[in-house]
Amino acid sequence: MAQRQTLPVLPLRGTVIFPGLTAPIAAGRPGTLRAIEAALKSDRLVFAVAQRDNTDEPTPDILYSMGVIARIGQIQRGLGGVQLLLQGEQRATALQYSTSEGYLTAVVMSTEEMTPLNDHDPAFEALHKEIRERAAELGERRGLPEEVVHQVLDSVTEPGRFADLVAGYIELPVAEKQGLLETLSVEERLRRVLVHVQRQIGLLEAQEEIKSQVQEELGERQREMYLREQLKAIQKELGDDDQAKEVSELRDKLTKLNLPKEARAEVERELGRLERSGRESMEAQVIRTYLEWIAELPWNTRSDDHLDLRRATDVLDEDHYGLQDVKDRVLEFLAVRQLRAQQLAEEVEKTGELPASKIKAAKDDATPSLNVVDDDDRTITDAKEAKARAMAKGPILLFVGPPGVGKTSIAKSIARALGREYVRVALGGARDEADIRGHRRTYVGAMPGRIIQGMKQAGTKNPVFLLDEVDKLGVSFQGDPSSALLEVLDPAQNDSFTDHYLGVPFDLSEVLFIATANFIQNIPGPLLDRMETVDFAGYTEREKAEIAKKYLIPRQLEEAGLADKKVSFTDDAVMSVVSNYTRESGVRQLERQIGAVARKVARRIAAGDTGMIEDGKIDANEVRELLGRPKVHPERAAETNEVGIATGMYYTPMGGDIMFVEASIRRYYGGAPNVDQSMQVGPGGAVSLILTGQLGDVMKESARAAFTYATNNAAKLGIPKDRLGAIEAHIHVPAGAIPKDGPSAGIAIATALVSEMSDRPVRRDVAMTGEITLRGRVLPIGGLKEKVLGAHRAGIKVVVLPKANEADIEDIPEEVRSQLSFHPVETLEEVLKIALVPEKDTEASEEKKEAMAAA
Repeated sequence: MAQRQTLPVLPLRGTVIFPGLTAPIAAGRPGTLRAIEAALKSDRLVFAVAQRDNTDEPTPDILYSMGVIARIGQIQRGLGGVQLLLQGEQRATALQYSTSEGYLTAVVMSTEEMTPLNDHDPAFEALHKEIRERAAELGERRGLPEEVVHQVLDSVTEPGRFADLVAGYIELPVAEKQGLLETLSVEERLRRVLVHVQRQIGLLEAQEEIKSQVQEELGERQREMYLREQLKAIQKELGDDDQAKEVSELRDKLTKLNLPKEARAEVERELGRLERSGRESMEAQVIRTYLEWIAELPWNTRSDDHLDLRRATDVLDEDHYGLQDVKDRVLEFLAVRQLRAQQLAEEVEKTGELPASKIKAAKDDATPSLNVVDDDDRTITDAKEAKARAMAKGPILLFVGPPGVGKTSIAKSIARALGREYVRVALGGARDEADIRGHRRTYVGAMPGRIIQGMKQAGTKNPVFLLDEVDKLGVSFQGDPSSALLEVLDPAQNDSFTDHYLGVPFDLSEVLFIATANFIQNIPGPLLDRMETVDFAGYTEREKAEIAKKYLIPRQLEEAGLADKKVSFTDDAVMSVVSNYTRESGVRQLERQIGAVARKVARRIAAGDTGMIEDGKIDANEVRELLGRPKVHPERAAETNEVGIATGMYYTPMGGDIMFVEASIRRYYGGAPNVDQSMQVGPGGAVSLILTGQLGDVMKESARAAFTYATNNAAKLGIPKDRLGAIEAHIHVPAGAIPKDGPSAGIAIATALVSEMSDRPVRRDVAMTGEITLRGRVLPIGGLKEKVLGAHRAGIKVVVLPKANEADIEDIPEEVRSQLSFHPVETLEEVLKIALVPEKDTEASEEKKEAMAAA
């Protein structure tokens, strides 16, 4: 019976030692060095066992149970550790691992192998002979001398020892070598070793065949090179040497590109035509220009993506103030890609390869290679390529909002946060399909479209590509460019985008497209369906002031040469510029006005006049002196409650604001007056309604609906009977030079009419928006956030809005919500209860006026 013994453990990384073999081992880990020292102090025996994982700190959990009792032979000490020879003696099984004095020890018991029942069995002898022959063949194929191979193999006659000898020298993974070590049956071990040897021989045969094929190809290429050298000599004699040199350089450049199959075939065909054509021919110039375009496009050049979410947050906050909803959407966009990259990295670490259909992202740059198997048996070995392909998956963003709110600049920040190149293409006014797809080469002066030109400008195939002003594309007899964009912005199609000039597919699937627009209604439906809309609302006055202090003022002071003059703006000065000299949703005009102040201050300083800003601070009075009278006169809430005047709200791409709707009633006691084209004729020839103020068709219909509701529900609304009959109702919206349209002024018109007809004043601090029906229902509207921001700027305190728009209140900044009172309504009756002054308050006001008149 085998005896137990306790031995120091020598963990092995990447190798397995077999009995009867001597192997050199390098040891440098502290625990391993302590185990070796303990063995040297004893009988020089250690338990050499392989690790399951390649870790620096081995634990009993990652060590196999079966190893080899080995004896330490020669040992050489160095700065990095020790080099020693380890002689395997016999198999052993670890019964227990433990840690003692900083190194692992094991209680081991030797394990006997299972010999065959009959050593002279013909099948066993044939197996033994076959593995000897195959092992000798493997050694000779590896380039070892025949006599050396036979000398080593003939030195071992016992079948079990022979199997261990061959297993120790063949190249196998650690797990498979460990399996051979744990195979105690000699016959089974011989069979398994024979399979591995035969596999190694087949691999060497395949390598030799590949090597011979490469040699044949090299011979053909050498012959081709010889003929080309002769051709160059002939061309030099004919004076065509310069052209041949240019063509050769172009060919070399194109050969280095990893072009798709279709592009490679087209390039070879055009190169052949170029070589056959004369240098000065027009066709040669066209072909050369085409090939130069092919050579300069980024077919395989990529920029590596940065997926650090904290860095992206810092970049966006550094470049833009506010716009929290937009920043959140962009950060979500990056966070998804970060998780997808991690997901793929984990899957690749498990399998080593991944079908392209399951690519989500790739490992980071530290990964030396990535084996990705595509559906058509292609292999992608570039980790950066797989990562870039995965990064392209996802929505195409459309930034919609008024001018100057940061749509274009935040796209640039996204490129900076991702570490990608940035390309901007302005599509405003483009009305030719060739602007997108390019011209066919049959035309003189043909060029690729703006998409391919942008890719050449970027120099990488995964830039952030901004399609600016996509809502301003035109249509002409030359085609519709928005239809050409359908392929560009469709992730299912743009991997084979074909420009008319190139004539071969170009992969745009890795490009991150971002489009911007001011008017979303001008974008065709199919094109809009391919993009995810991100709304940019206007800034509040406080946000504008913060943007001015953090970004605009430092930039304008720098441009004006005042950065070192200790010039600053007070908070009152900033708010004065914001409120009195700008009226916009964005900040462009605000920056211009700040720049004007900085230039005027710079002029005075340059002239030696520093009296105005002795302390270096510019206040509101100095802004008034420098910029002159206020240039903006926004609408403000009325000073008193008035009859027949209601406050509505409107929204344009420049932002929101309030407007006044005025109504006046006049009764006719004789016949009806003369009627012009702007009037509607009621029953009996009486003039019923006049609409002025450049109202659009929709707004006119809202006014008619409001008038009909007021007259049909006069009793319920408290309208006296003498206010009905042959009357003329005149509705006017001031600022008559500005066209107005839309249904959202319906309840404001109705409130003004009912106020005038019932002689009840409208509250001056109430603004309202909503569409009205003939039955008095209030329907939802759009642009609530911008309208409320405009009303807040005008001094409104109460906002009446449709019940269906109640959820939109959450989009309004908290600082504005806290200062306003919101009243969602469903019917006009609810509107009138809020907007009209109660009758008792009206009577008290009338009595006060009469008393003041009598006094």
